[in-house]
Amino acid sequence: MSGNQADLGVLGMGTMGASLALNFADNGGFTVALGNRTTEKTYGVRDDNPELAERLVPTDSIEHFVSTLKSPRVVVLMVNAGKPVDDQMALVLPHLAPGDILIDAGNADFNDTVRREKAVKPTGVHFVGMGVSGGEVGARNGPSIMVGGDQAVWQRLKPLLEPIAAKFDGSPCVDWLGPDGAGHFVKTIHNGIEYADMQMIAEVYGILRDAVGLRPQEMADIFADWNTRDLQSYLIEISSLVLAERDPETGGALVDQIVDEAGQKGTGRWSVIEAQKLGVGATTLEAAVSARGISSRRAERAEAARIFGGVKTARAEFHADHEGLAELEAALVAAKIIAYAQGYATLTEASKEFGWNLPLGEIARIWRAGCIIRSRFLDDITRAYEAGDVVNLLLAPSFTSRIEGAQEALRRVVAKASLAGIPVPALSAALAYFDDYRRARGTTNLTQGQRDLFGAHTFHRLNREGTFHHKWPQA
Repeated sequence: MSGNQADLGVLGMGTMGASLALNFADNGGFTVALGNRTTEKTYGVRDDNPELAERLVPTDSIEHFVSTLKSPRVVVLMVNAGKPVDDQMALVLPHLAPGDILIDAGNADFNDTVRREKAVKPTGVHFVGMGVSGGEVGARNGPSIMVGGDQAVWQRLKPLLEPIAAKFDGSPCVDWLGPDGAGHFVKTIHNGIEYADMQMIAEVYGILRDAVGLRPQEMADIFADWNTRDLQSYLIEISSLVLAERDPETGGALVDQIVDEAGQKGTGRWSVIEAQKLGVGATTLEAAVSARGISSRRAERAEAARIFGGVKTARAEFHADHEGLAELEAALVAAKIIAYAQGYATLTEASKEFGWNLPLGEIARIWRAGCIIRSRFLDDITRAYEAGDVVNLLLAPSFTSRIEGAQEALRRVVAKASLAGIPVPALSAALAYFDDYRRARGTTNLTQGQRDLFGAHTFHRLNREGTFHHKWPQA
């Protein structure tokens, strides 16, 4: 191919970058320049996909990569978060011109996105932070895409992004969400909710395995049944698939051969850190991140199990009959509502703090297909925001009735699990948040009294306006 014929370029031919490039070429019908630190990969992506070869342009240097692009150029970075992004930007920016668009489509700390946009702005190049959710399959076949940056630039990107995005009822799951780091922030909270959802599913799996004694295939059938009602979602669907899969080596369930140690790449932690900085109690998300950390300490856990013992199955009161399974299903529904409420409370506060004016109902809409947390549940969130202002999802009428009907099941599940020694940190955190949120008169009046005693931090009174400091007796 001669120069200046590629519609856009993708830098980074890892799993996600290669999949996204193929999506652009296949579903978008675009000619895509391929760039990578090791140039062999760019040719490999083309050669491994002969049906798309005429729309894939492997390159062997940054100069070659940029020279293939139509002007104004669009460059999509899909590399690991942090220094690799800065390194690639430093390589490609000197070859770009005012009006070109540089997109970071990887997972990124939104604070880095804000910093990078400010640094790039004087060059005249437009920097865009773009969240992409859906994993390898989504990137290849249609992800959910969360765009941040200059709204005028979004108008130029729409014709490139709408064809490759997931579709829900024919509508592309992509939109501009706000300036600078808004897109990456929303993706971060998406991942925090994802962590919580996965952890709560794992906790229910633990109850069914350790307290009820079910086999993986039996649990697979239960999750498949739950996927036909309120819990219908990608994560419930794949839970059933994972539990049903057989191990080709042993012939047993593959899940029984997988080490109980969950990895994490940082977005879950970022979601919790940002929630804390904003003063939002995202406790269910925090419990999920913490649980992954504890899972990595396998040797310590084995020693603690030896010293303290494990699950007290004799005290477990869980059953696999219709009533017992319905209780677990309802508990998971209630906890899921609370986790989403915490995620959306974080988005609401960030929107105010950073002046983003995030379209909260639109966020739920573009999450309905392509992304990891896609579910029937998101339709309800979209409708709740369409119906009017939502202070907190727990106060939205459609969710109020559902949480009222399900919270007692969550309470019973947490209580029984606690008595049996079965850890349910995310389910417990969801329940505690709900109870704390619905209590009109809490206990932090004592906390504030303590703060005033030792630090003169003052307090407010119930019976009159103003700020007060009391002369307390000293201990």
